[in-house]
Amino acid sequence: MRKSVVIPLIFGIAGVAVLLGLGKWQLDRLAWKEGILADIEARISAAPVALPDDADPEADRYLPVRVTGGMSARTLRVLVSRKQVGAGYRLISALDTGTRRVLLDRGFIKVGEDIPAPAGAVTVTGNLHWPDDRLSSTPENDVPGNMWFARDIAQMAEVLGTEPLMIIARELSPPEQGVTPLPVDTRGIPNDHLNYAITWFSLAAIWAAMTGAFIWRGRRAAKGAGQ
Repeated sequence: MRKSVVIPLIFGIAGVAVLLGLGKWQLDRLAWKEGILADIEARISAAPVALPDDADPEADRYLPVRVTGGMSARTLRVLVSRKQVGAGYRLISALDTGTRRVLLDRGFIKVGEDIPAPAGAVTVTGNLHWPDDRLSSTPENDVPGNMWFARDIAQMAEVLGTEPLMIIARELSPPEQGVTPLPVDTRGIPNDHLNYAITWFSLAAIWAAMTGAFIWRGRRAAKGAGQ
Protein backbone atom coordinates (compact mmCIF):
# COMPACT_ATOMS: atom_id res chain seq x y z
CA MET A 1 0.00 0.00 0.00
CA ARG A 2 1.40 3.37 -0.97
CA LYS A 3 2.42 5.99 1.57
CA SER A 4 -0.06 8.43 0.01
CA VAL A 5 -2.83 6.06 1.06
CA VAL A 6 -1.49 4.82 4.40
CA ILE A 7 -1.12 8.20 6.06
CA PRO A 8 -4.64 9.48 5.22
CA LEU A 9 -6.04 6.08 6.20
CA ILE A 10 -4.33 6.23 9.61
CA PHE A 11 -5.59 9.76 10.21
CA GLY A 12 -9.05 8.73 9.03
CA ILE A 13 -9.25 5.70 11.32
CA ALA A 14 -7.90 7.68 14.27
CA GLY A 15 -10.37 10.51 13.72
CA VAL A 16 -13.33 8.15 13.40
CA ALA A 17 -12.26 6.30 16.54
CA VAL A 18 -12.02 9.52 18.55
CA LEU A 19 -15.40 10.78 17.35
CA LEU A 20 -17.07 7.42 18.02
CA GLY A 21 -15.52 7.43 21.48
CA LEU A 22 -16.96 10.86 22.18
CA GLY A 23 -20.36 9.69 20.99
CA LYS A 24 -20.19 6.64 23.25
CA TRP A 25 -19.19 8.87 26.17
CA GLN A 26 -22.25 11.03 25.59
CA LEU A 27 -24.48 7.92 25.57
CA ASP A 28 -22.97 6.94 28.92
CA ARG A 29 -23.65 10.46 30.20
CA LEU A 30 -27.23 10.16 28.90
CA ALA A 31 -27.82 7.01 30.94
CA TRP A 32 -26.27 8.71 33.99
CA LYS A 33 -28.45 11.83 33.60
CA GLU A 34 -31.62 9.79 33.05
CA GLY A 35 -30.88 7.94 36.29
CA ILE A 36 -30.51 11.24 38.15
CA LEU A 37 -33.74 12.60 36.66
CA ALA A 38 -35.62 9.44 37.57
CA ASP A 39 -34.34 9.73 41.14
CA ILE A 40 -35.42 13.39 41.32
CA GLU A 41 -38.87 12.55 39.93
CA ALA A 42 -39.24 9.83 42.54
CA ARG A 43 -38.27 12.25 45.30
CA ILE A 44 -40.67 14.93 44.03
CA SER A 45 -43.66 12.57 43.88
CA ALA A 46 -43.01 10.79 47.19
CA ALA A 47 -45.52 11.00 50.03
CA PRO A 48 -45.34 14.38 51.80
CA VAL A 49 -43.89 14.63 55.30
CA ALA A 50 -43.83 17.25 58.04
CA LEU A 51 -41.50 20.20 57.66
CA PRO A 52 -38.04 19.08 58.86
CA ASP A 53 -36.52 20.93 61.79
CA ASP A 54 -33.18 21.49 60.09
CA ALA A 55 -33.60 21.24 56.32
CA ASP A 56 -30.45 20.67 54.27
CA PRO A 57 -30.22 22.30 50.80
CA GLU A 58 -28.71 19.16 49.30
CA ALA A 59 -30.26 16.26 51.18
CA ASP A 60 -33.74 17.83 51.35
CA ARG A 61 -33.95 19.44 47.93
CA TYR A 62 -37.33 18.53 46.37
CA LEU A 63 -38.50 16.96 49.66
CA PRO A 64 -42.34 16.75 49.60
CA VAL A 65 -43.90 18.40 52.65
CA ARG A 66 -47.40 19.21 53.93
CA VAL A 67 -47.85 22.25 56.16
CA THR A 68 -50.86 24.12 57.55
CA GLY A 69 -50.72 27.81 58.37
CA GLY A 70 -51.78 31.30 57.48
CA MET A 71 -50.28 33.50 54.76
CA SER A 72 -48.93 36.98 55.26
CA ALA A 73 -50.76 39.83 53.57
CA ARG A 74 -47.48 41.10 52.11
CA THR A 75 -46.58 39.33 48.89
CA LEU A 76 -43.39 39.54 46.84
CA ARG A 77 -43.64 39.44 43.06
CA VAL A 78 -40.99 37.70 40.96
CA LEU A 79 -41.11 38.51 37.24
CA VAL A 80 -41.30 35.36 35.10
CA SER A 81 -42.56 34.30 31.69
CA ARG A 82 -44.50 31.18 30.78
CA LYS A 83 -44.65 29.65 27.32
CA GLN A 84 -47.98 30.24 25.56
CA VAL A 85 -49.09 32.41 28.48
CA GLY A 86 -46.74 35.37 28.57
CA ALA A 87 -45.30 37.51 31.30
CA GLY A 88 -46.42 37.30 34.88
CA TYR A 89 -45.29 36.96 38.45
CA ARG A 90 -44.54 34.26 40.95
CA LEU A 91 -46.19 35.19 44.23
CA ILE A 92 -44.03 34.68 47.31
CA SER A 93 -45.66 35.01 50.72
CA ALA A 94 -44.74 34.08 54.26
CA LEU A 95 -46.48 31.00 55.67
CA ASP A 96 -46.90 31.08 59.44
CA THR A 97 -47.54 27.69 61.02
CA GLY A 98 -47.79 29.07 64.52
CA THR A 99 -44.38 27.77 65.47
CA ARG A 100 -42.44 28.53 62.31
CA ARG A 101 -42.50 31.06 59.50
CA VAL A 102 -41.24 30.03 56.04
CA LEU A 103 -41.40 31.27 52.46
CA LEU A 104 -44.17 29.98 50.20
CA ASP A 105 -44.06 30.15 46.40
CA ARG A 106 -47.82 30.23 45.77
CA GLY A 107 -47.68 30.12 41.96
CA PHE A 108 -48.23 32.29 38.90
CA ILE A 109 -50.48 35.20 37.96
CA LYS A 110 -50.46 37.24 34.75
CA VAL A 111 -49.18 40.78 34.61
CA GLY A 112 -51.98 43.17 35.49
CA GLU A 113 -53.70 40.81 37.90
CA ASP A 114 -53.79 41.49 41.62
CA ILE A 115 -54.70 38.57 43.86
CA PRO A 116 -54.19 39.05 47.61
CA ALA A 117 -53.14 36.19 49.83
CA PRO A 118 -56.14 34.24 51.14
CA ALA A 119 -57.28 34.86 54.67
CA GLY A 120 -57.50 31.99 57.11
CA ALA A 121 -55.60 28.76 57.39
CA VAL A 122 -54.54 26.77 54.31
CA THR A 123 -52.91 23.40 53.96
CA VAL A 124 -50.02 23.48 51.53
CA THR A 125 -48.65 20.40 49.82
CA GLY A 126 -45.42 21.15 48.00
CA ASN A 127 -41.69 20.63 47.79
CA LEU A 128 -38.74 22.24 49.50
CA HIS A 129 -36.51 23.97 47.03
CA TRP A 130 -33.51 26.26 46.92
CA PRO A 131 -33.95 27.80 43.45
CA ASP A 132 -30.97 29.19 41.58
CA ASP A 133 -32.61 31.83 39.39
CA ARG A 134 -29.82 34.37 39.27
CA LEU A 135 -27.52 34.60 36.25
CA SER A 136 -24.75 37.09 35.57
CA SER A 137 -27.21 39.12 33.48
CA THR A 138 -30.03 39.09 36.06
CA PRO A 139 -30.82 42.60 37.36
CA GLU A 140 -30.75 43.32 41.07
CA ASN A 141 -34.08 42.99 42.82
CA ASP A 142 -36.02 46.23 43.31
CA VAL A 143 -37.11 45.62 46.89
CA PRO A 144 -38.78 49.02 47.50
CA GLY A 145 -40.73 48.70 44.23
CA ASN A 146 -41.52 45.00 44.88
CA MET A 147 -40.10 43.97 41.53
CA TRP A 148 -38.01 40.83 41.95
CA PHE A 149 -36.03 39.18 39.19
CA ALA A 150 -34.74 36.17 41.13
CA ARG A 151 -35.94 34.18 44.12
CA ASP A 152 -33.05 35.12 46.40
CA ILE A 153 -34.12 33.15 49.45
CA ALA A 154 -31.92 34.93 51.99
CA GLN A 155 -33.06 38.37 50.83
CA MET A 156 -36.73 37.34 50.67
CA ALA A 157 -36.53 35.78 54.13
CA GLU A 158 -35.13 39.03 55.52
CA VAL A 159 -37.88 41.11 53.90
CA LEU A 160 -40.74 38.83 55.02
CA GLY A 161 -39.23 37.87 58.38
CA THR A 162 -39.05 34.11 57.74
CA GLU A 163 -36.59 31.29 57.87
CA PRO A 164 -34.45 31.03 54.70
CA LEU A 165 -36.56 28.07 53.61
CA MET A 166 -38.95 27.93 50.66
CA ILE A 167 -41.86 25.63 49.83
CA ILE A 168 -42.96 25.50 46.20
CA ALA A 169 -46.71 24.90 46.31
CA ARG A 170 -48.09 21.93 44.44
CA GLU A 171 -51.58 22.03 45.91
CA LEU A 172 -53.45 24.26 48.34
CA SER A 173 -56.51 23.34 50.37
CA PRO A 174 -58.76 25.20 50.00
CA PRO A 175 -57.54 26.01 46.47
CA GLU A 176 -56.43 29.57 45.74
CA GLN A 177 -58.53 30.96 42.92
CA GLY A 178 -56.67 32.77 40.14
CA VAL A 179 -53.20 31.54 41.08
CA THR A 180 -51.65 28.71 39.06
CA PRO A 181 -49.15 26.65 41.08
CA LEU A 182 -45.80 26.08 39.38
CA PRO A 183 -44.62 22.92 41.16
CA VAL A 184 -41.04 21.76 40.90
CA ASP A 185 -40.24 19.25 38.16
CA THR A 186 -37.29 18.15 36.05
CA ARG A 187 -38.13 20.10 32.91
CA GLY A 188 -35.65 22.83 33.79
CA ILE A 189 -32.77 20.38 34.20
CA PRO A 190 -30.87 20.17 30.89
CA ASN A 191 -30.39 16.77 29.29
CA ASP A 192 -28.87 17.27 25.84
CA HIS A 193 -26.57 14.25 25.84
CA LEU A 194 -28.52 12.41 23.12
CA ASN A 195 -28.19 15.40 20.79
CA TYR A 196 -24.48 15.58 21.55
CA ALA A 197 -24.09 11.85 20.86
CA ILE A 198 -25.88 12.18 17.52
CA THR A 199 -23.61 15.10 16.63
CA TRP A 200 -20.42 13.12 17.39
CA PHE A 201 -21.63 10.03 15.51
CA SER A 202 -22.61 12.22 12.54
CA LEU A 203 -19.16 13.81 12.53
CA ALA A 204 -17.62 10.33 12.62
CA ALA A 205 -19.62 9.37 9.53
CA ILE A 206 -18.63 12.60 7.77
CA TRP A 207 -14.97 12.09 8.73
CA ALA A 208 -15.08 8.53 7.36
CA ALA A 209 -16.71 9.68 4.13
CA MET A 210 -14.20 12.50 3.68
CA THR A 211 -11.31 10.12 4.34
CA GLY A 212 -12.66 7.67 1.77
CA ALA A 213 -13.15 10.44 -0.78
CA PHE A 214 -9.64 11.78 -0.16
CA ILE A 215 -8.05 8.35 -0.62
CA TRP A 216 -10.13 7.64 -3.72
CA ARG A 217 -9.12 10.93 -5.33
CA GLY A 218 -5.49 10.36 -4.42
CA ARG A 219 -5.47 6.89 -5.99
CA ARG A 220 -7.30 8.16 -9.05
CA ALA A 221 -4.77 10.99 -9.48
CA ALA A 222 -1.91 8.50 -9.07
CA LYS A 223 -3.35 6.24 -11.74
CA GLY A 224 -3.74 9.18 -14.10
CA ALA A 225 -0.17 10.24 -13.56
CA GLY A 226 1.09 6.71 -14.21
CA GLN A 227 -0.58 6.41 -17.60
